[in-house]
Amino acid sequence: MVAGPLIFICMIFYSLFEFAAIIFLLASVSDYLDGYFARKYHLESKLGAILDPIADKILLTFMFFSLTLSLESIFIGFAGSLILAREFWVGALREINASNHNIHATNVTMLAKIKTSAQFLTIMSYLVGIIFNSALILFLSNFLLTASLALTFKTGLTYTINTFSKT
Repeated sequence: MVAGPLIFICMIFYSLFEFAAIIFLLASVSDYLDGYFARKYHLESKLGAILDPIADKILLTFMFFSLTLSLESIFIGFAGSLILAREFWVGALREINASNHNIHATNVTMLAKIKTSAQFLTIMSYLVGIIFNSALILFLSNFLLTASLALTFKTGLTYTINTFSKT
């Protein structure tokens, strides 16, 4: 939750893109390891289940804002906004399902984990493109963002159908 604002400050106010990339990489790896070890050692908690997606949303929000401003990219801003809208929508679906005792409808799927990994890989790709001042990497990052957006919509649609289906 702290990494997002810190990265934003590093990128926007000080152009410390290498430092921002390191912080983002550490946040991403720690997010993965936290979930992995919690499942492996059966240390999952309700608080962790609530805070983890919130922390991911905070990090994504600050990263998309930072990248949009740094690269002056309407495309990143629009795609990032769509991704964040889906994240908030799924959060609302989870609330609906919790109140209706239907939490299995929005259980995290393997595709949703791949989606999160794709989003983080995309953001890291943009950061690498900025660091190396590589138009090619930035161009390829746009394709990764498009793929991430497609995965994001697919998982959001699946959760929506699961929530409102009669089966």
